[in-house]
Amino acid sequence: MLSANKSACPECEHGPESMLGRRDFIRVLGASAVAAALPVTPLSPLAKARAARAEKQAAAEQLIFELFSTMDADQKQKLVLPWDAKKKNDPLPSRLMTANAPVGKSVIGLEYNKKQVELLDRIFRSIANGEEGYRRLSRNGKFDNTGSFEQAGCLIYGDPAPGKKFSLVFTSHHLTVRCDGNSEEKTAFGGPLYYGHSPSGYAKTNVFFNQTQAASAVFSTLTEEQKKTGLLADRTWKDGVDSVKLPASGSVGRGLAFNTLSKEQKAEIEKLMRELVSPYRKEDGDEVMEILKANGGLEKTRLAFYTDKETGKQPWSYWRLEGPGFVWSYRALPHIHTFVNISSKLV
Repeated sequence: MLSANKSACPECEHGPESMLGRRDFIRVLGASAVAAALPVTPLSPLAKARAARAEKQAAAEQLIFELFSTMDADQKQKLVLPWDAKKKNDPLPSRLMTANAPVGKSVIGLEYNKKQVELLDRIFRSIANGEEGYRRLSRNGKFDNTGSFEQAGCLIYGDPAPGKKFSLVFTSHHLTVRCDGNSEEKTAFGGPLYYGHSPSGYAKTNVFFNQTQAASAVFSTLTEEQKKTGLLADRTWKDGVDSVKLPASGSVGRGLAFNTLSKEQKAEIEKLMRELVSPYRKEDGDEVMEILKANGGLEKTRLAFYTDKETGKQPWSYWRLEGPGFVWSYRALPHIHTFVNISSKLV
């Protein structure tokens, strides 16, 4: 039976609703007639990638427009919020916050009808990289302790119409993802991501175990001298909003500077990056790399591993990769909590 109760996660320091965003968008559908009349010019690889991303975004965007057209007045009042909606004590607009459960009265199976649930399922799948990406983002279809897609939450911010800014935000236990048609300018994934899974990050039953393995492969290359800088026993940030706060312009983060690492170590971090973006549609992964490059590339990032009371026999509990406009903060113990923020809108 569906309920509006929030998913419990006693270890989640940021709480059930402690929360934590794109417009260089090519309107593929509206521009197709004009494009047909223009001379055909070979596209560069970057232009091809952007065109492919725009086409995927346009398809998902049309599903959101269709969903909105089926909503009645009561649904729109409850489930569609202003673009700049913000709670009094939150540091960011609500569309850019992350949540650990459905936000407010937004439980999909309770607030949306059967046809709308089917549309929402198609929208969610459009974010994922095929069936394997969907399996990971949905945590084997269970949405972790949420139990099912129908128990997850969904809200819309802004005006879901052609040429307008909007963001459709899914929230559930250990998950916040968005589909926004590139309304949040120069920002990957439409805003900060949150994902996790309840098993230990070192357990094969965790759907993100491959990411732990990839990070451990990086860690295994560190020399004892490098660990003096790259393996730390404390951190100055916590899960949640603080964890995705982008470094201030000109600041120097903690850990090992990428440009001081060996060729082998750099290659392992690049493999790690591929694993990190693999659950999401390829076009979003490409955008991550575009923004990262625009901000100076991996050469500008720093990597640190952290130990804490949960570490035990494992070599590390947390790792964090950060640089200009980039934060990927991954906690493996006691289970996975990951916070991501990637934007070329530098602080």
